[in-house]
Amino acid sequence: MTPAMTILYVKNAAASADFYEKLFEMAPTDRADTFSLFHLPTGLVLGLWSRDGVKPDAHLTGGGCELAIRAPNPTEVDAIHERWKALGIPVLQAPVEAEFGRTFTVADPDGHRIRVFNPPA
Repeated sequence: MTPAMTILYVKNAAASADFYEKLFEMAPTDRADTFSLFHLPTGLVLGLWSRDGVKPDAHLTGGGCELAIRAPNPTEVDAIHERWKALGIPVLQAPVEAEFGRTFTVADPDGHRIRVFNPPA
């Protein structure tokens, strides 16, 4: 058995889809009022589901985990940071060197953490 999708529970699925469309520079493959899907080049499928319609109820949102995006090199980590900062995306941690490589962290409109990183060689 292999997990096939990550779903983030969001306040407003349309607003979250707009946010991730800017972030990923690609449109969702499926979009509805309460649910959108992104089929990402890595094979990850990211779902955005309005938490008001989720059964059983979703009580926890944002900050409990991270969506981690691997950059091809440390220079690209910094370049992505600058692009996203220019889009007004809230930066939780500016680029730093960590034990797992160059990294920074931002937040989506619901407080979900998004980390970009490049592991050391």
